[in-house]
Amino acid sequence: MPPAADIETADAPAAHDRSIDDCWNRIGVRGDGSCAQLACHIHCRNCEVYSAAAAQLRNGGLPPGQLAEWTGLVSRGTQAQAQRSGSALIFRIGAEWLALPTVLFEEIGAQRPIHSLPHRHNGAVLGVANIRGELIVCISLRHILGVEDSGPPPAAGAHAPFGRMLVVQRHGHRAVFPADEVHGIERYDPRELSEIPSTLSKGTAAYSRALLSWRDKSVGLLDEALLFQTLNRSLALATAT
Repeated sequence: MPPAADIETADAPAAHDRSIDDCWNRIGVRGDGSCAQLACHIHCRNCEVYSAAAAQLRNGGLPPGQLAEWTGLVSRGTQAQAQRSGSALIFRIGAEWLALPTVLFEEIGAQRPIHSLPHRHNGAVLGVANIRGELIVCISLRHILGVEDSGPPPAAGAHAPFGRMLVVQRHGHRAVFPADEVHGIERYDPRELSEIPSTLSKGTAAYSRALLSWRDKSVGLLDEALLFQTLNRSLALATAT
């Protein structure tokens, strides 16, 4: 049953139970406001008549059709949530907005120093970064995707985005990569994803499995399996003796 604080919005129960005087709908806050008790109680929910009616509704049976109505409301809410079952973290690398499934991310933190690996030369592997006392391989999505620079710095007085370090993990393989800006988590309906157009940059297109519409932008939803294959291969090359 609806809580006492909400029965003024539920006309149907009182209409079906003729023993209840739903005065809040006639002379109360949902009526013409002529009830003399309003000057004292301000709102019908503070009145003992209203509380007694709520208790009577709770102790009585459901009005005809009420259970079906509430079931329908819950069902529609569940269906709407199921439709937006996709979840991705949106971030910016250079001039491009990109996304990866939320489940891959372990941590998002402030930028940290990146220590290069001695005698190792691989553009995709920047080095290692200290994340909570653990050295994690730091990779460059900018290099892997061939992303262009973001352009000139913001004008004086304009908001300057904060760079972040993003820690990802898949099947036990961990890595961290710097991002120029992080928007946050976005839920989406997988059926609304778009195919990759030919106009998308070559590197991003090769590693994207779909486009996600966000605000007025088209965000490349990266293929995590392909991306981690490249990361592992780059790491093997960088650490080979």
